[in-house]
Amino acid sequence: MSDIVIGQPLLWDVYGSDGSLLLRKGFIVSNTGQVASLIERGLFANTERSDASLREGKPVEKASESPSVVRMVNSARTELRRILYKLDTEANAQAQILALARQVGSAVFMSPDIALGGILLNQEDTYGIRHSVDTAMVALLIARALKKPQDEMLVLAAAALTMNLGMLRQQERLQDKSEALTAGEKDLIMQHPEAAVSMLRAAGIDHEDWLSWVLHHHESEDGSGYPGKKNGVDIPQNAKIISVADRYCARICPRSYRKSMLPNVALRDILIEGKSKIDPTLVAVFIRELGAYPIGTFVKLENGEVGVVSAKGATTTTPFVHALLGPRGVALTVPLKRDTQKIAIREVMYREQVPVKFTMRHLWGDIARV
Repeated sequence: MSDIVIGQPLLWDVYGSDGSLLLRKGFIVSNTGQVASLIERGLFANTERSDASLREGKPVEKASESPSVVRMVNSARTELRRILYKLDTEANAQAQILALARQVGSAVFMSPDIALGGILLNQEDTYGIRHSVDTAMVALLIARALKKPQDEMLVLAAAALTMNLGMLRQQERLQDKSEALTAGEKDLIMQHPEAAVSMLRAAGIDHEDWLSWVLHHHESEDGSGYPGKKNGVDIPQNAKIISVADRYCARICPRSYRKSMLPNVALRDILIEGKSKIDPTLVAVFIRELGAYPIGTFVKLENGEVGVVSAKGATTTTPFVHALLGPRGVALTVPLKRDTQKIAIREVMYREQVPVKFTMRHLWGDIARV
């Protein structure tokens, strides 16, 4: 299933279980509804033609364009927006959202570095949808570190994608609000987990774990969360995973009334919260997965170069960095990979402090092209 990527051509002819041709090689799957339909009807890729061509010495068709993690994530955002904004009229919504969760998982596990980097470097989208996809990606990495079964991880991603459904239409306005929240806005925020569950049930989502994780994703270990003020042992672990991913992704996103937190400051903030509000076991896994300097963080090195964290290193405090600016502030012709075990990080910087244009493709190659 990971080979079926929305927005990219199929690599083979695809047949149903009865042998009928469903889709020709090269067909571009445009939405999760098509993927859900294929799942229901059976999937059989015809590779015999290529094998026969090789045996007979005939040229084989050139392979389709290689996948791009960034494109997969971006198409997931587009499709999620389409589904959630029309959820009450969508047929087979549960299968569509699960197919979309599978696509997000394929992108994350194809390259965790690019997926994490994109949270900071690929912010060209509306906040509400982008935040849900970002949260799902971080939650999946935490779940994998905890060795969760694949089926459970798929539902976890679906829950993260739909966690804010209850206030999705108002989220952009709240995100840009600079004055104090009104009583009605506070009520909307406090009630959005329950509202999301009601909307999901109305759309035919009947997976009780999925619904429970959405309902509990704002509960806290000390009972100070909402909507049920549950204590630690009463909160499902997967809801806690979504919660810590949600908190991190929200902190590093800029607001109209404040700058985004630097990623290392956001992590420190979560560590402080972890003493009472977050399961300390999850905090430890979270820090280990993201590192002290999450991928996508802009840093200045001890040699004066400025760059962006591009990969985890030997320890959580010594990631690899691609230098973008030389010691004198001049843009380098090509980014240079540095090991911060050898050249230490001096300070963390905001994006606007780094006057150089680059794309994720410059750091990771074609797999990160837009």
